[in-house]
Amino acid sequence: MIKYWIGVVSRQHVLRGVKGGFAQVCHGKKAPLSRMKQGDILIYYSPKESMDGNEKCQKFTALGKVMSDKPYAFDMGGGFIPYRMDIDYLQCKEASILPLLEVLSFTQGTSNWGMKFRFGMFEISKADFDIIAEAMHF
Repeated sequence: MIKYWIGVVSRQHVLRGVKGGFAQVCHGKKAPLSRMKQGDILIYYSPKESMDGNEKCQKFTALGKVMSDKPYAFDMGGGFIPYRMDIDYLQCKEASILPLLEVLSFTQGTSNWGMKFRFGMFEISKADFDIIAEAMHF
């Protein structure tokens, strides 16, 4: 059974992952990625343009299919060895979350909708996936 996931990453880092064909979430932690399985779908939400900046993005920025069942360590140098998963990113467009806030089950009816994204990665329903995928022209 396919599961649908939201990964929360700055737009700048999403673009790096899309270019390299990988996903990395929660500052490179293995456990969140281990919840995904081959065939699952990952949608990236980017609250900010860059990790260290303050410029808001608030868009769904990429969508892809998980290509394996196991995260792997990747040495980025300087002692930083995050975990990654291979992702086949699919053709889509970025989409603002703002028009979707009242229709997505995990944001509707709350003024603190951003709190859900603090988990860094979470599962969503097929119905929510369909809404986001349509907004992204997937």
